[in-house]
Amino acid sequence: MNHLVDGEWRTDAYETTNEEGAFERQETTFRDWIGEEFPAEAGRYHLYVSYACPWAHRTLLARSLKGLEDAISVSVVDPFRDADGWQFTPEKEGCTEDPLYGAEYLRELYVRADPDVTCRVTVPVLWDTKEETIVNNESKEILRMFDTESEEQATRDVDLFLEGYREEVEGIIDAIYEPINNGVYRAGFAGSQEAYDEAIEDLFSTLDRWDSTLADRRYLAGDRLTEADICMFTTLVRFDQVYHTHFMCNVMQIRDYEHLWPYLRDLYQTPGVAETVNMDHITEHYYTTHPDVNPSRIVARGPDLDFEEPHDRDELAGEPPGALIR
Repeated sequence: MNHLVDGEWRTDAYETTNEEGAFERQETTFRDWIGEEFPAEAGRYHLYVSYACPWAHRTLLARSLKGLEDAISVSVVDPFRDADGWQFTPEKEGCTEDPLYGAEYLRELYVRADPDVTCRVTVPVLWDTKEETIVNNESKEILRMFDTESEEQATRDVDLFLEGYREEVEGIIDAIYEPINNGVYRAGFAGSQEAYDEAIEDLFSTLDRWDSTLADRRYLAGDRLTEADICMFTTLVRFDQVYHTHFMCNVMQIRDYEHLWPYLRDLYQTPGVAETVNMDHITEHYYTTHPDVNPSRIVARGPDLDFEEPHDRDELAGEPPGALIR
């Protein structure tokens, strides 16, 4: 797997699976926080993302739902990632240039932040334009910062980590991470039948439990849209198009679930969400970027899902879509 080692780009730096064939995700490197050292200021921070990446998608959702579009600018990398890593290709639809330094590759920003850095080059990246460095590249923490540290810059009165819900929200985010968010990768990148079987069992047993839970509650934490729903959404919205086929998560599709499928449509139809979903980037990235999984790099064409189909979840406990966005 491609990697920076002491600031130099390497293509043989580490293995993604352990000796048992189980996928192991590497820890992120930059973990500073918007606060005293990095004050929350409109126009100060720049977000580097890929529309294809579910982790980066979390931060785009928070930025949109909070109304931080004018306060935090964004660059979008090419969905296709080859041996040189994430690239800026502004001539490609949906992609942008790097407006700060004119970088060709995202790794150049990592080295600018730390010339001797040893780490993976991942999205999202939250960049401080004043200090000219990376503040954070951990999606969960950037999501939380946008939600809790940018109130003065936000133009929408949305609280995704509301007092009284926080313990449950944290618990749900932790509970869905390993079996669902990371579980699809554990299945797709498994190097042994045993590792794959374990990942699939964890994934679908957990999806089954949440399908039952959502029978009588509108959102994962009850009656309010929270960070937990954002973390679930970015996996579910990719599931049928890429994870089901490309990562062999083919026991069921999300559209087969009685409650998860309308729940997904409910979230998609919440104002501020649909515009963050670029399915063309998602499918291109997954089917063309993992040659070990899909050597032909042929992009699957289906299924054709209607995320705008009525979901009929308004009757459940909770505020209707858009009620939290004022």
